[in-house]
Amino acid sequence: MKLTHNTIFITGGTSGIGRALAEALHQRGNKVIIAGRRQALLEQITAANPGMEGVTLDVGDAADIAKVTADVVRRFPDLNVLINNAGIMQIDDASGAIDEQLMIDTITTNVYGPIRVTSGLIEHLKTRPDAVVMNVSSVLAFVPLAFTAVYSATKAAMHSWSMSQRYMLRNTSVRVLEIAPPWVQTDLLNSNDEPRAMPLAEFIEETMAALATDADEILVERARPLRAAPGADEAAFVHGFNDSFAAG
Repeated sequence: MKLTHNTIFITGGTSGIGRALAEALHQRGNKVIIAGRRQALLEQITAANPGMEGVTLDVGDAADIAKVTADVVRRFPDLNVLINNAGIMQIDDASGAIDEQLMIDTITTNVYGPIRVTSGLIEHLKTRPDAVVMNVSSVLAFVPLAFTAVYSATKAAMHSWSMSQRYMLRNTSVRVLEIAPPWVQTDLLNSNDEPRAMPLAEFIEETMAALATDADEILVERARPLRAAPGADEAAFVHGFNDSFAAG
């Protein structure tokens, strides 16, 4: 992926990995539009990063997504990169009854949200050169954390979605990338000071280096052991499977 002269829309851009990634890309001369639910926080971040734009968006609201994505295309016709980063993570217990609201909120935000946002922008992205859809999943997509079973399942769903999307867009100008972070020091599960988690600045530095390559899966070194667990040839197998299906 080219790391300069893009117009980038990133959901969940007001905290954690989303904000750090937005600022790193902004510093490289990209036009960055961050989306989040809290207007005051959007204003604070854009004031600290002159030239960055903020857009209020609730990724849990289908009507809001439809309205905002149409408006983003109108306001920023050069848009060529979408980063689906917004997500929530909560502790659950798969050995018993899962809280209904936890399940709905997590699946709506982590799965319906990025699919809907992409759906709202994909036809525009197909018209742009060097277009990218970047989905932020997790190493838990490959090796689930049992204490966050619903969250892990949503990230496995986004990994599967990304592979299907990559295949279906293979003959277009749109590349599909997947960032699969390890445990990173962010607000998720109050991990800002967790010594076992990867420092956020270190994660962003390695991620930016990986984004500059031709890799479809963006992995820092800490993520590789878990990604390797289900087999590194999984993506090639999926492509072959779809080729066989399409051929009848």
